[in-house]
Amino acid sequence: MGGLRRRGFLRLGGAAAAAVVLSSARAADYPVRPIRWLVGFPAGGSGDIVARIMATAMSERLGQPVVVENKPGASTNLSIEAAAKAAPDGYTLLFIAASAALNVTLYKNLPFDLMRDIVPVGGMVDFPLVMVATKSLPVRNIAELIAYAKANPGKLSIGSFGVGSTSHVAGELFKQQAGVDMVHVPYRGGAPLMTDLVAGNVQVAFDVMTGDLPQIRAGAIRALAVAGKERYPGLPDVPTIGETMPLYVANSWCGIGVPRGTPAQVIARLNHAINASLADAAVKERLTAIATTPMPFTPEAFRAYVASEIDKWRKVVLAANIKL
Repeated sequence: MGGLRRRGFLRLGGAAAAAVVLSSARAADYPVRPIRWLVGFPAGGSGDIVARIMATAMSERLGQPVVVENKPGASTNLSIEAAAKAAPDGYTLLFIAASAALNVTLYKNLPFDLMRDIVPVGGMVDFPLVMVATKSLPVRNIAELIAYAKANPGKLSIGSFGVGSTSHVAGELFKQQAGVDMVHVPYRGGAPLMTDLVAGNVQVAFDVMTGDLPQIRAGAIRALAVAGKERYPGLPDVPTIGETMPLYVANSWCGIGVPRGTPAQVIARLNHAINASLADAAVKERLTAIATTPMPFTPEAFRAYVASEIDKWRKVVLAANIKL
């Protein structure tokens, strides 16, 4: 009887070893067929444009088509859920947006755990945020804005492109650190926000540079400061908020993830394709044209970055008592 059990264990061990060898062989050959890329935004938006630029570049390096599949809904949660349920074989990618880090706190009953069910593969780009003002507001920089807001508590309106968006929490972080009382006015996206900002119906706002740059350069609105750590090269005379408020940093960003269990060899192959694409001069030029900045990471560094963003914005969301 003992011999039979021993032979049974040996057969099971042999089968497990064979499965590992087969899995490794498949990972070494990856990819052998088209890859689908779940993007939680509608076609035509800035996130979708970045995804399509990168899909073309990555396809050239992977030797297989990377096909963008738009799956908008619930602030990208639908796309994350679909990716979490997909086979961990490297043939389903996920567009991880900054909103995913916010959703961890904003949504109480998500059917997935972002940091458990999705493996961060690499960063793609930073979408610089800029604080802008309607031209009729008598302020030209952050110090003047803070002084004006303190002199007029509760009278200034600050717009965003939606409750719980990166635009919204950037504004809440500003209010908390500056110690000012401003009324939040949420819009359904950046386009209606910009229309009202130009018209003077809302006085200040945080928005992505991608949408604001043409209006800033045309003089339709005034750029007060950039929200990131560094000045934006396309507007070198516009300071950062941090130059006035040293602790302030906010940005929007995106990267790529895969389902938990995806082989390490596949993740390494994808990370190399992402970073090689971001280093390509032609890709850089296309990304610069839509006011984004390449943000390469190793898988480990990107995971740490996503975790830090979750922690940072959790504190802001709870302090501001943001509810969807």
